[in-house]
Amino acid sequence: MIQYVFKRLLVSIPVLFGISIVAFFIVRLVPGDTVTAMLGNSYTESQAEALRAKYGLDQPLIQQYLTWLGNVFQGDFGYSQFTNTPVLQAILVRLPITIELAILSVVIAVILAIPLGTIAALRRNSKFDYGASLFGMLGISIPNFWLGTLMILFLSLYAGWFPSGGFVGLYESVWGNLKSMLLPAIALGTAVGAVAMRMTRSSMLEVTNQEYIKMARAKGVSNQRLIWRHAIKNALIPVVTVLGIQTGYLLGGSVVIEQIFGLPGVGQLALAAITNRDYALLQGTILFIASAFVLVNLIVDIIYGFLNPQIRY
Repeated sequence: MIQYVFKRLLVSIPVLFGISIVAFFIVRLVPGDTVTAMLGNSYTESQAEALRAKYGLDQPLIQQYLTWLGNVFQGDFGYSQFTNTPVLQAILVRLPITIELAILSVVIAVILAIPLGTIAALRRNSKFDYGASLFGMLGISIPNFWLGTLMILFLSLYAGWFPSGGFVGLYESVWGNLKSMLLPAIALGTAVGAVAMRMTRSSMLEVTNQEYIKMARAKGVSNQRLIWRHAIKNALIPVVTVLGIQTGYLLGGSVVIEQIFGLPGVGQLALAAITNRDYALLQGTILFIASAFVLVNLIVDIIYGFLNPQIRY
């Protein structure tokens, strides 16, 4: 298992290298640059050239990339041109908020998906199965930003049960933190739960039709022990894949939800970097999100090893 994890880490290196190339060059395809965004509409060309020279933007792109990559290897992601703060510090301040949002969303998705999918598979073509399928269709079809807006309207403005936006730190108030994070987590986790529920149902149907399940049932193994000890463990393998991929997307795709609920996470930071054409900040956030995606996939592979003993060998 250790060798397997080591090989996966080695494979991740060229992936991150390729992502660094994309992150660096794709932001420069946007019309304009950091200098024009900083100076506004009224500036002279000499002022722009002086500012480009200050930030090294007058050098060839290849040289800029190699300089930036060398600094990244030393832990220096550069400075934000607008706030003049270290990029790494700005990301690390906001990263816990995005991670907490992603974890809560996945927890909600698991709570919804595994019980609903399992029971729907065991009661195939029943009313419960049709209801679970309807939830899956609605969860996939409804955009999370629209669901989030509706929850703010009804649960915050009308009912007054939750705050309509803002963030309360975990160390300030546990209950206040949960209230500020629950609605955005539900908005994100509903779609993930719908996808995982459909996968759980189809996987359970496939596993329960396997020969070893039929043989165990013929030998008199109780249905409860058969399902919870044998079937569900094998059925969860593709579900873990879906949840792992969706978790990676949650870490990078929560921009709209963070904006709607006013959460100061990495997504909102990336949006501000795009608006201001802050190259260093945008490159750093893209690289961090991609690294988190790779790390999540590695964790999923390790979980595979625990769920399926064949992988360990």
